[in-house]
Amino acid sequence: MWRFKAFSVIIHIAGWLLFMAFPLVFLNSRGQNTTIVTFLQEPAYWLFCLTYIALFYSNAYLFIPKFFITKRYWIYSAIVIVLLACVFLLRPFDKLLRSTEANRWLRNRFDMNAPPPFNGPQFGDSTFRKWDGFRQPPFTQDSTARFFRPGFRHRQPLDSTSLFIFLMIMALSTAIITVQQWQQTEQRAARAEADKTSAELSFLKAQINPHFLFNTLNNIYTLAAIKDDNAADSIMKLSNIMRYVTDDVTEDFVPLQSEVDCISDYIELQRLRIGSNTKVNFEVIGETGVKKIAPLVLMTFVENVFKYGVSKHEPSQIDITINIGVHDISFYCKNRVFAVQNSDYQRTGIGIKNTIQRLEHLYPGRHLLNISNTNNQYIVQLTLQT
Repeated sequence: MWRFKAFSVIIHIAGWLLFMAFPLVFLNSRGQNTTIVTFLQEPAYWLFCLTYIALFYSNAYLFIPKFFITKRYWIYSAIVIVLLACVFLLRPFDKLLRSTEANRWLRNRFDMNAPPPFNGPQFGDSTFRKWDGFRQPPFTQDSTARFFRPGFRHRQPLDSTSLFIFLMIMALSTAIITVQQWQQTEQRAARAEADKTSAELSFLKAQINPHFLFNTLNNIYTLAAIKDDNAADSIMKLSNIMRYVTDDVTEDFVPLQSEVDCISDYIELQRLRIGSNTKVNFEVIGETGVKKIAPLVLMTFVENVFKYGVSKHEPSQIDITINIGVHDISFYCKNRVFAVQNSDYQRTGIGIKNTIQRLEHLYPGRHLLNISNTNNQYIVQLTLQT
């Protein structure tokens, strides 16, 4: 942030240095040959610069935020008209031009080595001669006094240059602040969208985790109730699953191997419960390597398989395959659908719906999900681009 502010300050300083050099370049282009030191000693020069600097910052950081952005357009228009009138009366550029011309005349008047300023007779000639584009009388005793009278350089009825610079300064400051306000609005909208997405993902995870652990604990309770010798092994596997669910799942993406290990432990835990009546085929093809995946994306479908694909009275088969490619991860599961009598499983739809939402958030345009339920066969095919 401080680097951006420092860069902005440098841009402002550079811009104003260019603006302050404009009068010097303009007047020297007319053959006045004014030096920088002489120019900086001109009060009219500082009046010119400070007038437009004050206009720029007062408009940019006071009038626009307080009146224009708040849609108080009539007040802002009245302020602009007043400022325009002040510039019209102050005539900063006209004063600067007349001041530099006066100083130039004085330098030529008292410089003994300078060439004669007149194209004709010198002192004492009563005729008018042309001097630097102005017809002036020859020098007399009160020449200096006449020089400073308004008649020396005819005052223009309208200082169009000052008014043009005023309009440019006002337009530039308005454009800069408007762009900054637009950028800030876009940034706030982007932050709000990111915060909303993060909040939605946290909510979805908060729903998935208790639901998953609740069902797993029910399985272990069943084993303990029948005094199965595999209850201790089930608790160890559940410990590994809980470590993954409570620690790693807080991240948006985790190593693919962690998800595979969690699925493997879950399947082994479920095998202790379902016995030999249900055949489970689980296969991992390819190397996990350093690939990452959104946590519990695959686990949700695996959990769903064991909720609906297991029957105590009929034999069944569950097929689960994870195929790891170079640029994608493919997941496939298939099971026969049985009616679920236990009311504890009625919340199954929550996990699937939340997983679909998480895929939209974390893999926008980079996933393909196909779920079919035909002929009493439930099939899920998911492809994730990595």
